[in-house]
Parts: sequence; C-alpha cells; structure tokens
Amino acid sequence: MPRSLSHFILLLCLAVVQGCATYTTPAGGVNIPSLGEGDIAELMAVEPAAKFPARLAVARVQSSGYSSRTNDSYGSGRYSVVTTRDIEDEAEFSQLASMDMVAGVAPVGRLLLPEQLDTIKDLRLSAARLKADMLLIYSIDTAFHVEGKALGPLTAITLGFLPSKQAFVSSTTSGLLVDVRTGYTYGVAEATERNVQRTTLWDSADAVDRARTESEAASFKHFIGEVGTLWGDTLRQYAVSEPIPEPVAPPAPSKPIPTAPATLEPSGGQETFTF
Repeated sequence: MPRSLSHFILLLCLAVVQGCATYTTPAGGVNIPSLGEGDIAELMAVEPAAKFPARLAVARVQSSGYSSRTNDSYGSGRYSVVTTRDIEDEAEFSQLASMDMVAGVAPVGRLLLPEQLDTIKDLRLSAARLKADMLLIYSIDTAFHVEGKALGPLTAITLGFLPSKQAFVSSTTSGLLVDVRTGYTYGVAEATERNVQRTTLWDSADAVDRARTESEAASFKHFIGEVGTLWGDTLRQYAVSEPIPEPVAPPAPSKPIPTAPATLEPSGGQETFTF
C-alpha cells in the first residue's frame, strides 16, 4: 500500500473518531424548596431561633447521582451533596466569613451526612453536628444552548464537526438560608450568568466543559453578592439588639434629721420642758 494512501486512511480514521466524540451535559440542579416537609399550618408556626453572631454551615446540593468532569456527589435519595469545591473560589467563602455578625463558616462534609438524603432536615442534622445556627443551601443548574435550542441535562453533544453557530452556557445558582434549629426560612438568593461562544470552539470535551465551569464560577460569584444582600436584610429584621439598661445608682445613705435642743422655761413653781 502506498505511503500516501496509508496516511490518508489514518487521517480519515482520526477525523471519524474526532467527529464521533461526544460530551454529555451534567445532571441538573435541585428545586430546594421542594425538599421541605410539613403542611401549611406547620410551616406558618415555625419561628426563627438563631442567635447572633451566628455560625453558618454551607452545603451544595444537586440532583441524585450528579457528576461532572470535575466533580461528583455523595448520597442517594431525592438529592445528593457535592462535598468538593470545583467552581467555588476560596475568596467567596472568605467573603461569607467576613459578613457582619458571622461567627464562622463551615462546609457540611461527607462524614457528617447520612447516605439517604430526602429532605432539608437531613442537612440540618448535619449542620447541628457542626454547632451551626444557620444553613446556606445552594444548587447550580446549568443549561447548554445552540442557536436558541436548549440541550437538557445528560444530553450528548457530538464534537469535532459542529457548524459555526452561536452557543452559550447558562448557569443559575439558587440558594436558601434556613434556621438549623427550627427550619425557618430567612430568605432566598439567586444569580444567573452566561458564557457565549461559537460552536467551532467546542472541538473537544475539555473545551465544552471549560465553558461550563466558567459559567458556573461566574454565577456562584454573583450569587455570593446576592447572599450578602440577603444577610443584611436578615440582620435588620432578626438581629435586633436589646437596649442596654441604664445603671441604677444606689440610694444615698439617709442623714439623721437634726432636732432642736431642749429649752427650760420657768413657769411658776413648776418646771416645763419644751422640745
């Protein structure tokens, strides 16, 4: 076989292999409020119980069985917990720790979690082991779009010979701030970011995943700013300082009332004492 023909066949095989390469989009996020429990009457009866300065626990939740090229999750049930940081930067957690009236920030680790995860209470129990007062739960939902068509979770994208079309990755980070003791919801925060590219740049799985991680990192950074706003509102409403009572001065010692000296007035043959 001529060498030129063998080279052509080799290049053709490489092109076919590259053209058949695929990238599978990660599983989606979790609708966190749906993980609550109790009926309306019970939810309305829940009251806040956190003390300030408050200790804050943080947990990222995703759909059950979640995994990506840079991370995986723990637990089974209605959701799973991502215990390893990949798109989160240490600076963002330092920003959380620097907020007013925050005594400390701690992640909910794998060793504290039950294997079966069904409700928010499972996370609250883990946060209670950290002696946390509040729990920040967040989830990241990422969608891929090509020419306006959304590619849902666990969708295979064929790489290599994609035509030049506009594509973008959209990531939404949403979170809930709850009371560890009672489950009371202080508020929610959400942020969305996009990473717009051309599909010709998606020539490998690493390139597509890079677009995902950049979009998710930008979304999480924006989300932390929204959490700061939520925290400020929480402090104004719930961290009301009780007025410091004014010190009470001890009563002054009573002084004896002086009395007039007795006088002797002669009156006939009798002696009369007037006081």
